Amino acid sequence: MSDRALGAVCVVASAAMAWAAQDYAAAISYEPVGPRAFPLLLASGLGLSGLWLVLKPSAGAEAFRGVPWGPTALCAAAVLAYALLFQWLGFPLATALMAVPVGMAFGGSWKQSLIGGAALGGVLYLLFDKVLDVVLPAGPLAALLGGS
Repeated sequence: MSDRALGAVCVVASAAMAWAAQDYAAAISYEPVGPRAFPLLLASGLGLSGLWLVLKPSAGAEAFRGVPWGPTALCAAAVLAYALLFQWLGFPLATALMAVPVGMAFGGSWKQSLIGGAALGGVLYLLFDKVLDVVLPAGPLAALLGGS
Protein backbone atom coordinates (compact mmCIF):
# COMPACT_ATOMS: atom_id res chain seq x y z
CA MET A 1 0.00 0.00 0.00
CA SER A 2 1.42 3.38 -0.89
CA ASP A 3 1.86 6.11 1.68
CA ARG A 4 -0.82 8.23 0.04
CA ALA A 5 -3.38 5.43 0.09
CA LEU A 6 -2.59 4.66 3.73
CA GLY A 7 -2.83 8.36 4.56
CA ALA A 8 -6.22 8.63 2.86
CA VAL A 9 -7.48 5.58 4.79
CA CYS A 10 -6.26 7.18 8.03
CA VAL A 11 -8.01 10.47 7.26
CA VAL A 12 -11.29 8.66 6.50
CA ALA A 13 -10.95 6.51 9.64
CA SER A 14 -10.25 9.58 11.78
CA ALA A 15 -13.30 11.35 10.40
CA ALA A 16 -15.43 8.29 11.22
CA MET A 17 -13.97 8.15 14.74
CA ALA A 18 -14.65 11.84 15.33
CA TRP A 19 -18.20 11.52 14.02
CA ALA A 20 -18.88 8.46 16.23
CA ALA A 21 -17.44 10.18 19.31
CA GLN A 22 -19.72 13.22 19.03
CA ASP A 23 -22.53 11.39 20.83
CA TYR A 24 -20.39 10.16 23.72
CA ALA A 25 -21.63 11.65 26.96
CA ALA A 26 -21.45 10.58 30.59
CA ALA A 27 -24.72 9.88 32.37
CA ILE A 28 -23.44 11.83 35.35
CA SER A 29 -21.15 14.71 34.49
CA TYR A 30 -18.57 14.73 37.27
CA GLU A 31 -15.48 14.87 35.06
CA PRO A 32 -14.50 18.15 33.41
CA VAL A 33 -13.43 16.50 30.15
CA GLY A 34 -15.99 13.74 29.60
CA PRO A 35 -15.78 10.50 27.61
CA ARG A 36 -15.48 12.02 24.14
CA ALA A 37 -12.14 13.76 24.71
CA PHE A 38 -9.92 10.69 24.30
CA PRO A 39 -11.51 9.40 21.06
CA LEU A 40 -11.40 12.92 19.62
CA LEU A 41 -7.74 13.25 20.60
CA LEU A 42 -6.96 9.93 18.90
CA ALA A 43 -8.97 10.91 15.83
CA SER A 44 -7.07 14.21 15.61
CA GLY A 45 -3.70 12.49 15.82
CA LEU A 46 -4.70 9.86 13.26
CA GLY A 47 -6.15 12.49 10.92
CA LEU A 48 -3.08 14.75 11.09
CA SER A 49 -0.74 11.80 10.55
CA GLY A 50 -2.82 10.61 7.61
CA LEU A 51 -2.89 14.09 6.12
CA TRP A 52 0.89 14.29 6.43
CA LEU A 53 1.22 10.98 4.58
CA VAL A 54 -1.07 12.22 1.81
CA LEU A 55 0.80 15.50 1.37
CA LYS A 56 4.38 14.27 1.87
CA PRO A 57 4.65 10.61 0.84
CA SER A 58 7.91 8.68 0.94
CA ALA A 59 9.81 7.57 -2.14
CA GLY A 60 7.64 4.49 -2.67
CA ALA A 61 7.21 0.90 -1.67
CA GLU A 62 10.77 0.69 -0.32
CA ALA A 63 9.46 2.10 2.95
CA PHE A 64 7.49 -1.11 3.55
CA ARG A 65 10.19 -3.52 2.45
CA GLY A 66 11.27 -5.72 5.33
CA VAL A 67 8.13 -5.15 7.39
CA PRO A 68 7.39 -8.33 9.36
CA TRP A 69 3.81 -8.78 8.12
CA GLY A 70 3.19 -12.03 10.03
CA PRO A 71 3.91 -10.60 13.50
CA THR A 72 2.12 -7.39 12.55
CA ALA A 73 -1.01 -9.32 11.58
CA LEU A 74 -0.72 -11.39 14.77
CA CYS A 75 -0.64 -8.21 16.88
CA ALA A 76 -3.63 -6.76 15.02
CA ALA A 77 -5.61 -9.99 15.50
CA ALA A 78 -4.72 -10.05 19.20
CA VAL A 79 -5.93 -6.48 19.67
CA LEU A 80 -9.17 -7.27 17.82
CA ALA A 81 -9.73 -10.34 20.02
CA TYR A 82 -8.96 -8.17 23.05
CA ALA A 83 -11.68 -5.72 22.08
CA LEU A 84 -14.18 -8.53 21.56
CA LEU A 85 -13.36 -10.39 24.80
CA PHE A 86 -12.73 -7.40 27.10
CA GLN A 87 -16.21 -7.14 28.61
CA TRP A 88 -16.78 -10.89 28.88
CA LEU A 89 -13.38 -11.93 30.29
CA GLY A 90 -12.68 -8.72 32.16
CA PHE A 91 -9.61 -6.51 32.00
CA PRO A 92 -7.05 -8.77 33.74
CA LEU A 93 -7.72 -11.95 31.75
CA ALA A 94 -8.28 -10.22 28.42
CA THR A 95 -5.06 -8.22 28.86
CA ALA A 96 -3.08 -11.33 29.83
CA LEU A 97 -4.40 -13.25 26.82
CA MET A 98 -3.74 -10.36 24.44
CA ALA A 99 -0.18 -9.97 25.72
CA VAL A 100 0.79 -13.58 24.88
CA PRO A 101 0.66 -13.34 21.05
CA VAL A 102 1.93 -9.75 21.12
CA GLY A 103 4.87 -10.76 23.31
CA MET A 104 5.62 -13.70 21.06
CA ALA A 105 5.46 -11.46 17.98
CA PHE A 106 8.21 -9.38 19.57
CA GLY A 107 10.40 -12.43 20.16
CA GLY A 108 9.39 -13.57 23.64
CA SER A 109 8.78 -17.20 24.49
CA TRP A 110 5.26 -18.30 25.33
CA LYS A 111 6.27 -18.60 29.02
CA GLN A 112 7.73 -15.09 29.13
CA SER A 113 4.72 -13.71 27.30
CA LEU A 114 2.26 -15.47 29.60
CA ILE A 115 4.02 -14.35 32.78
CA GLY A 116 4.40 -10.82 31.45
CA GLY A 117 0.77 -10.71 30.34
CA ALA A 118 -0.50 -11.98 33.69
CA ALA A 119 1.62 -9.43 35.54
CA LEU A 120 0.54 -6.66 33.17
CA GLY A 121 -3.15 -7.50 33.49
CA GLY A 122 -3.04 -7.85 37.27
CA VAL A 123 -0.89 -4.84 38.07
CA LEU A 124 -2.69 -2.52 35.66
CA TYR A 125 -6.08 -3.65 36.95
CA LEU A 126 -5.09 -2.94 40.54
CA LEU A 127 -3.54 0.38 39.57
CA PHE A 128 -6.56 1.60 37.62
CA ASP A 129 -9.31 0.10 39.77
CA LYS A 130 -7.87 0.60 43.25
CA VAL A 131 -5.44 3.51 42.99
CA LEU A 132 -6.89 5.67 40.20
CA ASP A 133 -10.54 4.68 40.86
CA VAL A 134 -11.20 3.86 37.19
CA VAL A 135 -13.84 1.14 37.07
CA LEU A 136 -12.76 -1.78 34.90
CA PRO A 137 -14.57 -5.10 34.43
CA ALA A 138 -12.96 -7.86 36.46
CA GLY A 139 -14.82 -10.66 34.66
CA PRO A 140 -14.56 -14.11 36.22
CA LEU A 141 -11.88 -12.85 38.63
CA ALA A 142 -14.26 -10.37 40.31
CA ALA A 143 -14.51 -12.36 43.55
CA LEU A 144 -10.72 -12.69 43.75
CA LEU A 145 -9.94 -9.05 42.90
CA GLY A 146 -12.90 -7.46 44.64
CA GLY A 147 -14.03 -5.64 41.51
CA SER A 148 -17.16 -5.40 39.41
